Amino acid sequence: MRTIDWADGAIEIIDQTALPEELRVLRLATVAELVAAIRSLAVRGAPALGVAGAFGVALAARQFAGDDAALADAVRLVEHARPTAVNLASGARRAAARLPAGPDAVLAEACAVRDEEIAASAAMAALGADLIVELCGARPRLLTHCNTGRLAAVTGGTALGVVTELHRRGALAGVIASETRPLLQGARLTAWELSEAGIDFRVAVDSAGPFLLARGEADAVILGADRICANGDVINKIGSYAHALGARRAGLPFVVVAPESTVDTGTPDGAAVEIEDRGAAEVTGYSDAVNPAFDVTPHDLVTAIVTDRRVVRLDRGERL
Repeated sequence: MRTIDWADGAIEIIDQTALPEELRVLRLATVAELVAAIRSLAVRGAPALGVAGAFGVALAARQFAGDDAALADAVRLVEHARPTAVNLASGARRAAARLPAGPDAVLAEACAVRDEEIAASAAMAALGADLIVELCGARPRLLTHCNTGRLAAVTGGTALGVVTELHRRGALAGVIASETRPLLQGARLTAWELSEAGIDFRVAVDSAGPFLLARGEADAVILGADRICANGDVINKIGSYAHALGARRAGLPFVVVAPESTVDTGTPDGAAVEIEDRGAAEVTGYSDAVNPAFDVTPHDLVTAIVTDRRVVRLDRGERL
């Protein structure tokens, strides 16, 4: 089952807020329904959001046909539903460029975005698995953060796609999945995907990750990205920076896997990125809180970036 797809004039998604208790499919027939799903994290993950942005414009082209002002407002609403992941806006803009050619052309472009993300997942899995074996040797133990499997893409995934490919090759010893607070994308979603794939894993609290690396319980950190800046700074789920520091202190590789569509050469570095704050309610109902949804991992802590087209070894001075 694809995480997100177009079916009979609407978008269908796996509702990630219902997992792991229930595998529920949502049918989104309006722009408002899609935007609500994006903001609630019913659909999430940079590649999946890119597809959601493109399909959202395809919905808008049908819903507001003949009303140019309403259509423009709907496209902006989709594009800015969440600010940090570059794929959402770029997917929406790519589909919107086809609006003058009509709704069918917009949908065709959105489907092309979907298909390219599917192909990118397969390419990243192969490139990333080869690199991990090169860096770590046969049968490594990997630590991962947030959720980067097919739920974050359409099929396959980014970092978890590499994990799955290593497992398929018989070249994986096990996985530590950080729980990824406050919404537990690791404990809920990554654990569910690893269980489905038959991969041995343990869930660790986020703060334990650097200590586990120091104790030698993993051979590398592998995770995804919501945006990779021109200088190699990586924007990813909050907690990624801590794992990068832990990996550097332990002398272990820190490998980022994301499609080429997540590389944002128009943004110079992490300081230029708006970091989404999810609000206090997700953390506590009793006091004020700060709840950043992402952090910035400086490029000098990143060993390598794997996309569907290339491996960039930042530790060797290579640049994007």
